[in-house]
Amino acid sequence: MSRLLILILTLSASFTTLAFDRENLMNAWSSSVVIRGYTEAGLAYGSGVVVAKDKVITNCHVLRKTKSPWVSYGDSSFPVTGVQADRWHDLCLLSVFNLPVKPVPLGNSRNLKKGQEIVGIGHSGGAPVALTTGGNIIATYDFEGENIILSSAKFRMGASGSGLFDLKGNLIGINTFKTTGYGNYYSLPADWIKPLMNKEVETVFPITGKALWEEDEDKKPYFLKIAIPKTKKNWAELEAVTKEWVKNEPNNTEAWYELGYAYEKLGKISDALKSYDKALEIDENNSDALLREAVIYKSRGDSKKVAQIQSTLDAVDPNKAWILKNNKY
Repeated sequence: MSRLLILILTLSASFTTLAFDRENLMNAWSSSVVIRGYTEAGLAYGSGVVVAKDKVITNCHVLRKTKSPWVSYGDSSFPVTGVQADRWHDLCLLSVFNLPVKPVPLGNSRNLKKGQEIVGIGHSGGAPVALTTGGNIIATYDFEGENIILSSAKFRMGASGSGLFDLKGNLIGINTFKTTGYGNYYSLPADWIKPLMNKEVETVFPITGKALWEEDEDKKPYFLKIAIPKTKKNWAELEAVTKEWVKNEPNNTEAWYELGYAYEKLGKISDALKSYDKALEIDENNSDALLREAVIYKSRGDSKKVAQIQSTLDAVDPNKAWILKNNKY
C-alpha cells in the first residue's frame, strides 16, 4: 500500500468532518523534511516544512548544537547554505541547495476556532517517513501581534519544527514545545514566517539565543504561567495568576475562562459563573466556558439551561458537544 494511500485512510478514519482536502493534505505530508546534524553527543535531528523554493522552516532550537546541518528527504540529503533566524520566536528559515520539494501554502492563525480539527505532520522520533496525528484547537493566544496555538495534536522529540495544518492543507503553525503534566502542545503561528523571509541570511552555525517559551517563569506570558499550577492542581495559585491576567488583559476571553476554572475548582461556583459569563461576553463561542457552565447547571438540575448550551455547542464545537452529551467532562 502506498504511503499516500495510507495517509488518506488515516485521515478518513481520524476526522469526524468530511471537510478536508485529500490532495492538499497529501502535499502537506510530502512537504515534511528531516533536519539532521552531528553534535558532540552524536547525530541529532528535528523536523521542517518546505514553505518556498529551496526554503525550509524549522525551530531555531533544532540548530543549537550542530555546526553543519543538512536536510534529508527520503533517501536524499541536501546541504543547508544559510539561515534567516528569529531566535526569540524560535523560527529559523533554512536555505537549502536544490531541494526538489513543492512548498505548502501558508495559512492564517487569526481565523482558527476552538475545537477546529487540525493535523500535525512531522518526524517524531526521527522517523524517516512523516507521521500524522489528528487533534483539535484548544485555544489561541494573542502574542506580539499573532496567535500562538494550543492544540491536542501530539508530537514527540524529533518533531520540533514540524507542521500544524488545517484540513485544507494550509500551514497554520510550527510545532515547537509542550507543557509538562497535562500534555498540551504549542505551535508558533505560520504568520511569523513571511517577515522572517526579509531577514539577513546568516551562514554561521550553531544558532544560539533564548526563545520566548524558555523565559524565566516570572517573565513568561500568562498563558504559559498557568501551566505549572494546572499541572500540579494548585487551584489557589491558578486563581492568583489568572486574577492578574484578567486585570492586565481584561478583554481576553481565555483569561476569564481560566479564572472561572480556578474558581470552579475552589468551589467558588458563583464567581466561576460570573467569570465564564465574562469570557462569553467577549467571545460567545468560547466552547470551554460554555461546557463548564453546562456542567454547573447540570449539577443544579437546570435541564433547560443545559439543553440551550448543548444546542449551541452542537453548532460551534461538536467535540465539546459530544463531551457534554456523554458526560465525559
